[in-house]
Amino acid sequence: MAFRAFYALPPENFATDSGQHTNAVHGFTSMLLTMIRQQKPTHVVVAFDLDTPTFRSEEYADYKGGRNKTPEEFYGQIDLIIKVMAAMRIPTISVDGFEADDIIATLSTQGEAAGWDVLVVSGDRDAFQLITDKVLVLYPKKGISDIPAMDAAAIEAKYFVPPNRYSDLAALVGETADNLPGVPGVGPKTAAKWINLYGGLEGILANLDAIGGKVGESLREHVENVKRNRRLNHLLRDMELPVPLAEMVLRAPDREQVEELFDALQFNTLRKRLFDMFGEEEAADDGEGHQVPAHRVVTDAAELRAWLARDTAAPVTGTAKTAVDVLAERVGLMSEATAVALVRTDSAVVVELGTADADLDRELGLWLGDPAAPKVVHEYKEALKALAVRGMTLAGVVDDTSLSGYLIQPDRRSYDLPSLSQVHLKVTLAATGQESGQLDLGLEGDAKAADAVQHGYVALLLSEHFAPMLAERGAAALLTELELPLAAVLAEMELTGIAISQERLDTLMADFTATMNAAQAAAFAAIGHEVNLGSPKQLQEVLFEELQLPKTKKIKTGYTTDAASLKALLEKTGHEFLAQLMAHREASKLRQMVETLKKSVADDGRIHTTYAQNVAATGRLSSNNPNLQNIPIRTEEGRRVRDMFVVGEGYECLLAADYSQIEMRIMAHLSGDAGLIQAYAEGEDLHRYVGSHVFGVAPEEVTAAMRSKVKAMSYGLAYGLTSFGLSKQLEISVDEARTLVKDYFDRFGGVRDYLRGVVEQARIDGYTSTIEGRRRYLPDLSSTDRQLRELAERVALNSPIQGSAADIIKHAMLNVAGALAEQGLKSRMLLQVHDELVLEVWPGEREAVESLVVAAMGAAADLLVPLEVQVGVGSSWNDAGH
Repeated sequence: MAFRAFYALPPENFATDSGQHTNAVHGFTSMLLTMIRQQKPTHVVVAFDLDTPTFRSEEYADYKGGRNKTPEEFYGQIDLIIKVMAAMRIPTISVDGFEADDIIATLSTQGEAAGWDVLVVSGDRDAFQLITDKVLVLYPKKGISDIPAMDAAAIEAKYFVPPNRYSDLAALVGETADNLPGVPGVGPKTAAKWINLYGGLEGILANLDAIGGKVGESLREHVENVKRNRRLNHLLRDMELPVPLAEMVLRAPDREQVEELFDALQFNTLRKRLFDMFGEEEAADDGEGHQVPAHRVVTDAAELRAWLARDTAAPVTGTAKTAVDVLAERVGLMSEATAVALVRTDSAVVVELGTADADLDRELGLWLGDPAAPKVVHEYKEALKALAVRGMTLAGVVDDTSLSGYLIQPDRRSYDLPSLSQVHLKVTLAATGQESGQLDLGLEGDAKAADAVQHGYVALLLSEHFAPMLAERGAAALLTELELPLAAVLAEMELTGIAISQERLDTLMADFTATMNAAQAAAFAAIGHEVNLGSPKQLQEVLFEELQLPKTKKIKTGYTTDAASLKALLEKTGHEFLAQLMAHREASKLRQMVETLKKSVADDGRIHTTYAQNVAATGRLSSNNPNLQNIPIRTEEGRRVRDMFVVGEGYECLLAADYSQIEMRIMAHLSGDAGLIQAYAEGEDLHRYVGSHVFGVAPEEVTAAMRSKVKAMSYGLAYGLTSFGLSKQLEISVDEARTLVKDYFDRFGGVRDYLRGVVEQARIDGYTSTIEGRRRYLPDLSSTDRQLRELAERVALNSPIQGSAADIIKHAMLNVAGALAEQGLKSRMLLQVHDELVLEVWPGEREAVESLVVAAMGAAADLLVPLEVQVGVGSSWNDAGH
């Protein structure tokens, strides 16, 4: 069935970002969910063949021979299906030396003996021999959607024999799929006639001489083949199986396992189908009976003061934490706090900011800003910003459950409160309350306030749940000393934003539009007619039918017109239409980027990007609304886009500071390679130094081409780049690339040993770790699937380096923010993009800020090599670049 799913769904349409094909997994799971919904079984089990010899292949070496080689894209997908079944709590069975068909035959016999109605799902016709009054076979006719049920009447109508004689028929006719040749000249009708006449294969064999004609002669010549076919196609019904029928009861899936696995497989639609189908069972199965405390709306300062002063009756942990949930309304591009819910395990209060008097407002503000009052919040940064618009601050936060959830599982797709609540607490968040498995919520007052109390209570429960998990993973300090303080710094940066030159933005928009239109006109001229350059179908017709250009990779809709394929096609053909098409695409992409930036300019003339701390599994920050990390750095167009970002009114200049070769410096530190450490200690040009050693020439004789090669190799090796990958990247032969790598490792043995050791250590530990101790768990390092295992190995190579770089820039931001505050400077930090910080400098503070930034960034980590910081200043981000 997995093979049928594989061929029914095109591999190119089902692959994760990491390159793992998932069409067989998706099709198989989708088909199973459909069957469960339609058939409503009480018990489910899945049987798999093993890739080992069976008693059939030992008897007949050519059994199943002649089959096409398994497609590369199929590898690993059976392992993934088994993982999906485990997450769905559906048992899977494989037995060495036997086939899945034998397991199914035994199970159907056991089920029938227990008085069950049995449904067998199989794409193998041998299963027809199992059909009885109590056993039906669902056999796919086409793809994975047309799967009718075959009963005894259906078998007799099609093959003219009852199901219990089907294996006799197959023995005579043969089975191409199993490479079992039948009797030449004998088809199903002849075989059925003999079976019905003589009462089955035994009767036929007892009357061989009575069967005349050429077919009788052919039967007698091939009788040993027939006997062998019958032995091999007969399914065993009395195997000893490792899973009893009682353990096959259909249950609700393991929500946490499904979430984690479907995140990795990127199965968002299937996830919804699965949880929708099992919603009722899951709720009934997992209800914990949590009780949300009753809440009241406080209206005066004395009432709030009394509630805050009272110790909670049942603290969640040793220290009585209070959950803070901020209700906010969107005002322009910002959110403004409208109410605050304060929740403890036994009681809760809500303060409505719009109607609070000055005393109540002040009392709440004092408590929120008190660093000695421990607080739990979900999405601390957003709460900070919403309160800041009201002139309030939020201090004393000891846990942000969106961040602690991320540190525990950095590869999850989502850290929103409902997802974390469902996965970790088995509680479904809903405003209605009272429903099975949901929090019991007394709906006093406004429903939004009740929701806020519910959310605060769940955050408290999650914080308690996460505490030992953070400790076990060594992540508690990362939360309290790095991520939580950083959230406050990021909130300030987001509120500040960066100024934009409207004039430069409009000019750039017009220029990119003109370039796009010119490229379009030139593309039309090259073929003599107009075409929709954004339509893959029309492009396929022009490129491969009209122009007869070499075909690209075959996909479901024809031949691909993706950027990489068209770039290769342009290099091969040099066709003018392709050149102009690529120019049009590039200009269109840049115009779209500028258009997005234009829409993001707030009323204050500044762009306020939003940073996310829990998106990249490595620990890197991501930027969105708008994304400022995707602006090209090294192209002229990218520089023009950066030139739109300017110093704001009243400030002197922008200052941009970034690390020089931070990832290679981390590599030198982690590997302890004496050569790399010496190069950095002496302030050498690293790539020139490495080039001189690899190519055996003096440093001054290292050419630009040599330097470029070792630079690509140095970074590539840290990310699992193979000799083949390096050859493609540098456009050299694989042999030359292999020699380059060998010479590199001969000279820098510490790097070689580190790269080998980090994967082996991760295989032992189950995770990689940054210098700071940020872990990334990689269960696929022990996978039997080569593709999954190699992907995990590449992640194991680069996660410590990328993650350490992320930790270092975060520490740098904390250092810079702390130093600016300590020295009482008015200059401020605006952006963090990759390894670069951008600040806005107040008049007269330039020298102090430059000195401060270099010192603060340089002190962000204690490595075996110095951290070198490069600084530039200018009136725009581009001018400040260096």
